[in-house]
Amino acid sequence: MRLESTLGLSALYAVLLLLLSTTAASSAPLQPSIAVDITRLHCEYREQPLGIDHPQPRLGWEMASDVRGAKQTAYRVLVASTAEALQDNKGDLWDSGKVVSSQSVGVVYAGASLASGQRCFWKVMVWDNEDTASEWSAPACWEMGLLKASDWQAEWIGDGKPIPEKDEDFFEDDPAPLFRKPFKLSGPVKSSRLYISALGYYRASLNGEVVGDHQLDPLWTLPHKRVFYSVYDVTEQLSPEANCLGVELGNGWYNPLPLRLWGRRNLREHLPVGRPQFIARLMIEYADGSKETIVSDASWKFTQGPILRNNIYLGEKVDARKDIPGWNEPGLDDSGWSAVKTGAAPDGALTAQPSAAIKVTKKLRPVAITEPADGVYIVDMGQNFGGWASFDFNVPAGTQIKMRYGELLNEDGTLNPMTSVCGQIKNRAGKPQVPGAPPIAWQEDNYIARGGDDTYTPKFTFHAFRYIELTGLPSRPSLDSIEGLRMNSDVEPVGTFVCSNDLLSRIQEMCQWTFLSNLFGVQSDCPHRERFGYGGDLVTTSDAFMLNYDMSGFYPKATRDWADSALPDGMLTDTAPSVGIQYCGVGWAMAHPHLQTQLYRYYGDRRIIEEQYAVSKRWFELVRSQAPDHIIRGGLHDHETLQREKTPPMVTPLYCESARMLSKMASVLGKADEAKEYARLAEDIKASYLGNLFDVETGVAGSGFQNSQSFALYLDMLPEGDRAKALSHLLKDIEKHNGHLSTGIFGTRFMLDVLSREGEVETVNAMVNKRDFPGWGHMLENDATTLWEHWEFSDNTFSHNHPMFGSVSQWFFNWLGGIEPAADAVGFDHIELHPRFVEGLDWVKCSHRSIHGPVVCDWKRVGDTVQLTLRVPVGSTAELHLPAATSITENDHPAAESTGVNQLPAKGRVKLQLESGSYSFEVQL
Repeated sequence: MRLESTLGLSALYAVLLLLLSTTAASSAPLQPSIAVDITRLHCEYREQPLGIDHPQPRLGWEMASDVRGAKQTAYRVLVASTAEALQDNKGDLWDSGKVVSSQSVGVVYAGASLASGQRCFWKVMVWDNEDTASEWSAPACWEMGLLKASDWQAEWIGDGKPIPEKDEDFFEDDPAPLFRKPFKLSGPVKSSRLYISALGYYRASLNGEVVGDHQLDPLWTLPHKRVFYSVYDVTEQLSPEANCLGVELGNGWYNPLPLRLWGRRNLREHLPVGRPQFIARLMIEYADGSKETIVSDASWKFTQGPILRNNIYLGEKVDARKDIPGWNEPGLDDSGWSAVKTGAAPDGALTAQPSAAIKVTKKLRPVAITEPADGVYIVDMGQNFGGWASFDFNVPAGTQIKMRYGELLNEDGTLNPMTSVCGQIKNRAGKPQVPGAPPIAWQEDNYIARGGDDTYTPKFTFHAFRYIELTGLPSRPSLDSIEGLRMNSDVEPVGTFVCSNDLLSRIQEMCQWTFLSNLFGVQSDCPHRERFGYGGDLVTTSDAFMLNYDMSGFYPKATRDWADSALPDGMLTDTAPSVGIQYCGVGWAMAHPHLQTQLYRYYGDRRIIEEQYAVSKRWFELVRSQAPDHIIRGGLHDHETLQREKTPPMVTPLYCESARMLSKMASVLGKADEAKEYARLAEDIKASYLGNLFDVETGVAGSGFQNSQSFALYLDMLPEGDRAKALSHLLKDIEKHNGHLSTGIFGTRFMLDVLSREGEVETVNAMVNKRDFPGWGHMLENDATTLWEHWEFSDNTFSHNHPMFGSVSQWFFNWLGGIEPAADAVGFDHIELHPRFVEGLDWVKCSHRSIHGPVVCDWKRVGDTVQLTLRVPVGSTAELHLPAATSITENDHPAAESTGVNQLPAKGRVKLQLESGSYSFEVQL
């Protein structure tokens, strides 16, 4: 259960919802009901959310029907201020009336003004293509957040400790502060909410029990632009009389160490930084209707806690002997605690956290523990992942235990942590950058035991690792004394792909572990060495992420991160939040418009374009002013390619694609003139590319490498008559490399797709199935469990947990499973189904839960026949592309005569238009 999207844990609230769901059927519409189920009601793309702070939230729902071709032709939404009113079909906040529309996503609330903390109960009915009404849906709820800054009635508070003046002083012990506020209730409680945010990380507790299951909260933003808060239902955690609210603070991204990554980049010089502090508001509603609030203010007290050091990269140092039992419970004598210091509020607005919180999403046990040297224990988790490890100890008080983390082992079985060292800070001679800093900035935690039975789990750091080196223990630990805790932004899995080819299924699994390892509030390049949100990595893998996971909340946050990071002149940065890296250029900055078009295509999110189009336009016009001849000569492009192409033939097509994105966004917004202007500019860029960077006679783009050929073909830079020669040259280069790829992150993404579209899916299939260098199989043959940063094995420099080559997962969905939103889709309303029955594959099971519901494309071979099972959700249509075949039947009838199927003209293939519904085809090859 996702707490950030869960409403109504109090008994009264749950009873009211149950009452509504059981009585909804009695409130039947006047007309006979249709056979459609309305499910998964969502507000701002979340089910039952707390803390909605847009005054006009967007509503949506899924529909399911056994009737082929079922359509919604109208809807009616009721929103009520109480469960009882909704039960009586009274939309006292909003009754939309019957709205003639097929829209079931992004329906904008247009009712009465909503107040902070207001609960909104709602339901929907729909009409089908026969104008027959459905039953009312089961009820759903959302709850508003704090809509005005003045609603907080709270102050930012902290320990008031000054920031060190010298870099070396940052590496001294600096205990994480503990804060407490005891209070008493004045009567029975109906409901209670905790609103809380921090600069840095916080961990809140009530009466000794941790509040919620968020970790490393709030998510990383630039606090001079925006700071996220979370909302928790804490009704059940309150005691009848005496209570105590506790908060522990960690440094997070707000108080980083002055480490110089790559010897030069100090995050304290590029991020808004300061001493951690927090703001909190506990709202209590009593059974008699009265209300009380407990807020962060000067009445709180603090003291130093047992976490002596905490840093996102270097880990924690904890002295459990300094733990204070009952520090966050009522009844503690806190007379020796200090008064808190109130602080200035950040410049950025407090905003309800819109994206899934970081949580523990999976637990795993070690597969082996070895002792390569006396007293040195190596724990093999069997899987590389991002998160924590939790340790149970029973050792004497004062025992000092060190836990060091890494992705690899040396030949002698000892830990090799060098691929995950922060910012390549590696002085093997033992010389630190400044006194007190580590000469090698590896990931480690240090724990001083309290004595007896003891458990250590980190709080304010995270690591990425497969192996753990334990030293300081008096004896060998057992397998069941250690537990891995995979953590990630808790995005919902929405995609499945498995097949008869074990290698391909393992590559898909490897992609998924890598993706989740790199979702910690930003989509990072790697979860250890850098942890930054690089734009190029995101552009090349966003489809893969969106096909596997629900990114409807995560990617709008990323889009705003890029806007918040923009330079004063409007130039967009390479990473977001920006850490001062600025050399990658168009391919990385274009993440901002790219995300907007992707969110529109996958989720029908028009609002993000309304909000962000001007930012993209300002950036693009700045780039345009620097390229009067339409050729881009600077910037990074096909990162980690094995064939190093020059910049212009690579980045100029990306610039052209950016112009097309601007044209599309302008068209969505009804800006017809701007749409035409950017479309015309894209053609001008294309003409300049053809005149300067493409050889018409030979079909060679740039140097004729796999990447430059793929850029030209995939990004539609060539006239139709020149594509065959360009494709032929690409195929020859692949043959020259013995069927292997030689591409980097963009080229790989583009080549897999364009070869498949051009009828060369078997070429790609053979390429992906290779087990030698370079390729995904080569990684697996070398014991990889997550994707590498480089095609070559690295034992020192390159990360072994990098998602940028994960575009192969998209290829599995698009071309083996065959599921893809059409290029002109709005919220997955039009689907391309093009499964390819490739050599060596006997069956595929593939599905994706779109914003309209599940899309399924399963197939298996039975002799010379392929049995194909499809599902198209209500609200979508699909085009099914099949090879020319002896016969194609659907439920034992000729396919073209089947209900819901319409055959379309197609050259050399079969193309069928499908209405919503479930289908069973047999394709005789």
